[in-house]
Amino acid sequence: MIERSDVLQIPIPGFKALDLEHLVLDFNGTLSFHGSLIEGVRERLEALSMDLHLHVVTANTHARAEEELQGLPLTLTLLGPTDQAEAKRDYVAGLGADQVVCIGNGRNDRLMLREAALGIAVCGGEGAAMEALTAAHLFVPRIQDALDLLRYPQRLMATLRS
Repeated sequence: MIERSDVLQIPIPGFKALDLEHLVLDFNGTLSFHGSLIEGVRERLEALSMDLHLHVVTANTHARAEEELQGLPLTLTLLGPTDQAEAKRDYVAGLGADQVVCIGNGRNDRLMLREAALGIAVCGGEGAAMEALTAAHLFVPRIQDALDLLRYPQRLMATLRS
């Protein structure tokens, strides 16, 4: 049996003390490029699943999320064609936003990035919406970098402390 910790605790002086239980991720453009999982993401998600409950909430643009995420310890939620930003925000709120870190790149991620205790915007090959960037607490250029911030929390402290 895999033993998980209850909470990923990250005290950030001058920002806040984060007590994170959930990681909510977008799929298209965040975890994947053109529908295929980006190299190095699977291993990082497996490692993070020891400390966080993983959730992928996606519009599933390329209809490949289920296939690409198969075998990973996460909850996958597929969204309908309308009100996606609101659905993502509501999902985060339902988990308890103060215990959630979100990672996304799209305009439909902006509300969840703003709602979460920690919002991280990424910009891969599919770009990033300006509204997602301005809603997030920080920006990194690659999903691998965003996931590594959670694996190595000192990096978060260095960036977000005052």
